[in-house]
Amino acid sequence: MKKWSILIVLCVVVVIIGYRYIYQDHRDIATETSIYKLTASDISNEFAINPMSSENKYLNKTIEVSGSISDKNPQNITIDGKVFCQFSNKIQTDLKTDQIKIKGRFIGYDDLLEQVKLDQCTIID
Repeated sequence: MKKWSILIVLCVVVVIIGYRYIYQDHRDIATETSIYKLTASDISNEFAINPMSSENKYLNKTIEVSGSISDKNPQNITIDGKVFCQFSNKIQTDLKTDQIKIKGRFIGYDDLLEQVKLDQCTIID
């Protein structure tokens, strides 16, 4: 009987640990501090020189990018034609095309368009 109770307790502990590992809380990029703060030109130049090491450096990290708005849609903004920023919610349409700072999670580099891709972006004042 003692062996069965130890086995049952052990199984319950494994199930609880497994559940917490699989169903972790989602990251809130808006409240995280940025690991890297760059201009759109700087990050684009890094990828032009060495795309593989740059992707490993920034992948899934929270970064802050500054530059001028070159394209604007209700769900995304392109900065200097080099950084594509996707927002979770609709953004203001009255944004000016001068300097802007955006914080987001780096999700990859598009070789074809030569653009850095960010998601879960927020505009920093």
